[in-house]
Amino acid sequence: MDDAQRQQDQGNQKRRRGLSSFRLKVIGDALLTLSALGTTILPQALGNPGTDNLTGMTILVICELVSWCAAPIFAWLLCEGYRHTSSVGRYLLRLTVLAVVSEVPYDLATSGKVVDWSSQSPVIALVVALLMLIVIDWADRFPRGTRTAVVVLASVSALLWMLLLRVGVRQRLVNVGLLIVAFVIVFRLLHRRENTMMFTAGLLGAMAFVFPAIGVAVVHYHNDELGYRHGWTPWVLYAFYPAMLAVCALEAMP
Repeated sequence: MDDAQRQQDQGNQKRRRGLSSFRLKVIGDALLTLSALGTTILPQALGNPGTDNLTGMTILVICELVSWCAAPIFAWLLCEGYRHTSSVGRYLLRLTVLAVVSEVPYDLATSGKVVDWSSQSPVIALVVALLMLIVIDWADRFPRGTRTAVVVLASVSALLWMLLLRVGVRQRLVNVGLLIVAFVIVFRLLHRRENTMMFTAGLLGAMAFVFPAIGVAVVHYHNDELGYRHGWTPWVLYAFYPAMLAVCALEAMP
């Protein structure tokens, strides 16, 4: 075996040992669960801690901060899903339905209200980001100057929608929706240069209270494999988020 073949085999083996899309989704869902628990069940379990209970407050803050690691993970999964899907239309439909179904459980879990306009479900960010990707790829048919203008317009529009809709606003500090769209932009525009892409994404995460940068480090160990064993697995993962939010919200009700 020559050196080139040996290096290729080692590279393939390294990829197989990395994180599949399934494992990344499980990690992302676990982080989202941590955020939901820190908003609903844990405050009651800790006696609704305030300034007189710094230990309890610290636990809740850590839960929230760590959950922000999920932003780059789901941004990466969206880009991969878009790149490999057999039907962009059905993919967009699935995400749109998930966003609609998740909104009420999200509002109940984050504010205790059935409808709360102060923060919207981060799934909306995935829908907007997917529409942005569709527009960016559509612009490939135009000359370079026109294409650049369309890409900039689509990216800025998506980011502004995150601000206007207050998607995934957490603790009035981080707009998770804004982060997701920003990560999608980085992953899409720099996907041919992985080291530059990961460095840029890591820098973006570091600017957002550091923890999203940890999520970028997790994404860096992806292995480009789907990782599903059953055809129904994706549907379970889709259903998990709204179901988990609903359970947390119901458990937190007096």
